[in-house]
Amino acid sequence: MQIVKLYRRFMGVMCLFLVVSNGVARSLDDIKDSGAIRIAVYNDYAPFSFVDNGVPRGIDVDIANAIAKSLNVKLALIWMTPGETAEDDFRNYLWKGHIIHRIKADVMMRAPYDPSFSQKRDDVGLLVNELVHMFAPYHRESWQILHNTETLPEVETMGMFQYHTIGAEIDSIPHFYLISAFGGRLRNNTSHYASNGKAIEALEAGKVEAVMGLRSQMSYLSQFVDGNKFQLASNAFPLIGKQKWDIGLAIHTNFRALGYEIGDVITRLVEEGEMAKIFDNYNTTYEKPPYYSAQ
Repeated sequence: MQIVKLYRRFMGVMCLFLVVSNGVARSLDDIKDSGAIRIAVYNDYAPFSFVDNGVPRGIDVDIANAIAKSLNVKLALIWMTPGETAEDDFRNYLWKGHIIHRIKADVMMRAPYDPSFSQKRDDVGLLVNELVHMFAPYHRESWQILHNTETLPEVETMGMFQYHTIGAEIDSIPHFYLISAFGGRLRNNTSHYASNGKAIEALEAGKVEAVMGLRSQMSYLSQFVDGNKFQLASNAFPLIGKQKWDIGLAIHTNFRALGYEIGDVITRLVEEGEMAKIFDNYNTTYEKPPYYSAQ
């Protein structure tokens, strides 16, 4: 009988160990002991993370390589399929694991860096992202328009698209903005496409006169079209909400030491100008987050 009790106790401890070891992210020491760091990047998301002739490339891939090199470990990329919200991605790739693959990352790229978002609470007052630590902003993002200068020489205001055609990626914020802002007056001249790349193909074919999307993607994609005919606009976007926002990294909240170490890497890349060079390598507009100007 005593042997049975000891066996049950032993199995209970072992089960607890397996649940804990499978249910949390890894510490800085664990990562260094393993010799590799798992960093999650978004799948097919140029210029940040994509595969070119079988080789992972992109801004986030280069940053991930710099992090791994600084920690003296190998980089293991985890390719993310985006969920409907950032909270879905945190759950699927940081603290719980996807319902199918259960793979968790040590670090996630392109996380929102916004105090109001990180302190967001649910309907009973609990923190929505209490298991996630968002830190180290490395880029300030915004919106931008690429336009056909032959039919639309300048984009002075968004009101011009009551009379000119424009495209956007379907179900994106620009798409919802264009069909709903200003009382829907731009809706009839708005077309949607499967991606920004497809929208720019339509722009080149003369099906639309402009395309609206993320500034980083518009600047990246603009290198593949006729620069004399198609140019980036500098107009603002009234009624869209946030004109600019910061992106950074995220880890499981239990492992702040890992965050401090990686935060130092990001700070060095930003302040020494290496981050701007990484963006420039992909012909992508870079804007340093104000976080570093305040230090």
